[in-house]
Amino acid sequence: MENGAARTAQPVIVAIDGPSGTGKSSTSKAVAAQLGLSYLDTGAQYRAITWWMVTNGIDMEDPSAIAAVAGKPEIVSGTDPAHPTITVDGVDVAGPIRTQEVTAKVSAVSAVPEVRTRITELQRSLATSAEDGIVVEGRDIGTTVLPDADLKIFLTASPEARAARRSGELKGADVHATREALIKRDAADSSRKASPLAKAGDAVEVDTTDLTLAQVIECVVTLVEEKRAAK
Repeated sequence: MENGAARTAQPVIVAIDGPSGTGKSSTSKAVAAQLGLSYLDTGAQYRAITWWMVTNGIDMEDPSAIAAVAGKPEIVSGTDPAHPTITVDGVDVAGPIRTQEVTAKVSAVSAVPEVRTRITELQRSLATSAEDGIVVEGRDIGTTVLPDADLKIFLTASPEARAARRSGELKGADVHATREALIKRDAADSSRKASPLAKAGDAVEVDTTDLTLAQVIECVVTLVEEKRAAK
């Protein structure tokens, strides 16, 4: 990796928010790798704590039961964009957290304030300890987790485009069913009381509906470089 130039630049904290299927993860990882920054997938952390709750038989219908054990699992996120890792109590959960069971329950777990407080603290500590800067992707990074981020980007795309991308990732998934699931997840995440999915007032909105991934990456890299040059 040609990070020599990036290493001498000012550290920059970049928040990338938006709903599923907008290209958030692919864009964030590529931008971080290209610019020599750390990378954090905050959604994976919420999936990790959800996986722990499922594995330990916590009642997902009972927010107080979820809240009571929110501090128990030890979640460790690796921030190398080329190989992001996540473990819970020392167990590699990168694969298990992507199951349909976890996906179906993550919104309910994420809505519990005690869970958000715990994970937000984790995210802030990772962001502030990244020496060269970091790209943090999620749903409430620019609004709640890192309101003072140097650059905030909000990725959007039409529900149709997002469903097509997500069903492509899920190999053979029904695009219509995927679209309905995405819309349902958006509604849950946008309406929750604790840190809802929302665009920060000072975020740059990038509509990825008609853009290729390469074009989105190029756009975001340019925005980051401009911000870093101005620091």
